[in-house]
Amino acid sequence: MNLSIRNEQPNDVNAIARLTEAAFANAPHTSHTEHFIVAALRKAGQLSVSLVAVEGDDLVGHVAVSPVTLSSGDAGWHGLGPISVRPDRQGRGIGSALMLEAIERLNAMDSSGCVLLGDPGYYARFGFRACEQLVLPGVPAEYFQALPLADGIPAAEVSYHAAFEANA
Repeated sequence: MNLSIRNEQPNDVNAIARLTEAAFANAPHTSHTEHFIVAALRKAGQLSVSLVAVEGDDLVGHVAVSPVTLSSGDAGWHGLGPISVRPDRQGRGIGSALMLEAIERLNAMDSSGCVLLGDPGYYARFGFRACEQLVLPGVPAEYFQALPLADGIPAAEVSYHAAFEANA
């Protein structure tokens, strides 16, 4: 696999939308709005990190990272997701490579930490874990996970940007 990861470029936008829609087409626990969310985050200027994975000339993966708000007032926290890998390329380490690079970028930005909603069995390998003191209302605690990158995990409710409500 000759994989490279780079920042999103303007000419990637349509390919990212198609890729994200395809990646979630048959996924369980999806609203099928992930491609709209990425577009809304981009339009609102809320993509802290937007990386693409490329093999040759083919865009095969994407990860979005955006700021989140904590009710405690703690700053510097981000939400990772959606993360997408082209269906025919899943299971080949592309998602892991995107995760590791996104975490590295967050560290370089001196982020306080990162949260995500997803499979604990998958994301634990990157250091994410459920933390009872950090919650996303209405979501089972085991699926909402955090990775502290600085001084620990505050007690707070997390709010994502309004772009996460996008459905068109």
